[in-house]
Amino acid sequence: MKKLVVLTGSGISAESGLKTFRETGGLWENYDVMEVASYDGWIRNQDLVLEFYNERRAQLEKAVPNAAHTGLVELEEFFDVYIITQNVDDLHERAGSRNVLHLHGELTKVRSTGNESLVYDIGYKSITNLDKCEEGYQLRPNIVWFGEPVPAIEEAIRIASKADIFAVIGTSLVVYPAAGLVDYAPGNCPVYLVDPNDINAPVYRNVKIIKERASVGVGLLKEILLKQK
Repeated sequence: MKKLVVLTGSGISAESGLKTFRETGGLWENYDVMEVASYDGWIRNQDLVLEFYNERRAQLEKAVPNAAHTGLVELEEFFDVYIITQNVDDLHERAGSRNVLHLHGELTKVRSTGNESLVYDIGYKSITNLDKCEEGYQLRPNIVWFGEPVPAIEEAIRIASKADIFAVIGTSLVVYPAAGLVDYAPGNCPVYLVDPNDINAPVYRNVKIIKERASVGVGLLKEILLKQK
């Protein structure tokens, strides 16, 4: 089977009702992004940050995967599909995708502030400043905030470098290091870009653009890829 590597962003989850800060000029669900998605914001007001992610988990619990998520699962019948996602939701997993790498962390998990190896799956539960790890340190969202390193990027590069087909779905390709992953796909690897917006696709690659929202675009992508098998 050919390896299909898919980089997904907020556009694929937006159709499930999950908004992103880029839609409202630096606000995320009416919160200043830097107050709730940066380490400095965490230091300034832990209660605010915890409450913000508690709200996001409650929202995620009610969300359901859409046709884009399930369409990628259907492609697993024909391709060795690996999903690299910038999203922190679990909609790919709930749709049934088997190989998902989260670049920016996972909303349903928290980790110790004193020992990063202590990670806990809490599902959609809330946490407060009274919740500690087994070593007594405060728990924080298991999210990669602005200014923090992206631990999974090396694994993402390894996956991208072995792609036979590379697809980008619902991402603006402006957030690095994720946006640079297309550079690691082999030179002869076809690249597909699914997004309804005007995206600055890499000019040095032969990028085939499907200018549709994710739920429609994934269906069109599937048709194209199956015709070429």
